Amino acid sequence: MTAVLAVAREQPSPLRIVILGLTITSSWGNGHAVTFRGLVRELAALGHDVLFLERDQPWYAANRDLPEPPYGRTRVYRSVRELRTRFSAAVRRADLVVVGSYVPEGIAVGEWVIATATGATAFYDIDTPVTLARLGRGDADYVSPALIRRYSMYLSFTGGPTLARIERFHGAAHAWPLYCSCDASVYHPEPAAPRRWDLGFLGTYSGDRQPVLDELLLEPARHAAARSFAVAGSQFPESIAWPRNVRRISHLAPDRHRRFYASQRFTLNVTRPDMVRAGWSPSVRLFEAAACGVPIVSDAWEGLGSVFDIGREILVARRAADVLAILEDLTERERAAIGRRARARVLAEHTAAHRAAELEAYARAVLGRPTPVPEGTAEHAASPLGREAGP
Repeated sequence: MTAVLAVAREQPSPLRIVILGLTITSSWGNGHAVTFRGLVRELAALGHDVLFLERDQPWYAANRDLPEPPYGRTRVYRSVRELRTRFSAAVRRADLVVVGSYVPEGIAVGEWVIATATGATAFYDIDTPVTLARLGRGDADYVSPALIRRYSMYLSFTGGPTLARIERFHGAAHAWPLYCSCDASVYHPEPAAPRRWDLGFLGTYSGDRQPVLDELLLEPARHAAARSFAVAGSQFPESIAWPRNVRRISHLAPDRHRRFYASQRFTLNVTRPDMVRAGWSPSVRLFEAAACGVPIVSDAWEGLGSVFDIGREILVARRAADVLAILEDLTERERAAIGRRARARVLAEHTAAHRAAELEAYARAVLGRPTPVPEGTAEHAASPLGREAGP
């Protein structure tokens, strides 16, 4: 990656930003809405003019838990033709236009954005390992190799060596990390909440993730009948044989996540295989749980130690016996200390405000009017203003 070295001499003017994402109005069955909500809110708090454009789709239209976000402006469109007709002027005037992964007809949308925009453009990949696998198979329908080379930057939920791969093998001008984050005003400890479960998991069903969930939660539940467990999330098939001491919650709206975490002694993080292979792919749930001060038991993947200090801020399990040992052996004092340290790490590095500042720095760097990022901060470490070329 090319380092960008510049210093702003005066207070920068606000940016006009247009984001085309999968959804911001519905959190049902996806992780995109939570990410975009935090990002748009914090960009608006910084004084930027943010317009979010969402394709009207039946699944999300029927399950909108935030139909009119109270930050920035959100507009819904029904087709690429309508998008072009209504929003060409906004895209043309914008300092930055961001197109997210899984946007319907994303290739057509991206081609229109690049042809229309006069400022910086970015592809924001919330599903980086999946996208790269689909590009390899030739069946990606929301981004193409040609588009990657034409976007001003490729922003990725996955960091580490994958960023160099995106630049070297896919021709991205700049590949920079823009991890998920958490809303610290929403996710915080609830000391008075009763501990109902020894271990819980929150996430939508995924067939390729289920074997690890079986090993790290269902198998421990079978061997610890006196302990209680919980799994919350949609789309789990009826064929799964849940142990009697596992509470099933079919869907948990975002406003109930904090209480769910607070009701656990430990919470489980399970990563999809594509993310494990890529490494450096922390999930939204990982940061949310940590912000609540709940100790996390996670599967192992490369780069986890760059996000949390393993053993001090997060615990790693590879098999059911590891989980059972954690539940049995850790004292309450040790358990609480791990949760406190993880929360402190999130507040220092992984809030939506951090991501908004990083995105602003990236945009200004591409536009040739960067702002300095304070040394010693997470933004400085991740920003093109604060480090030399990556691996």
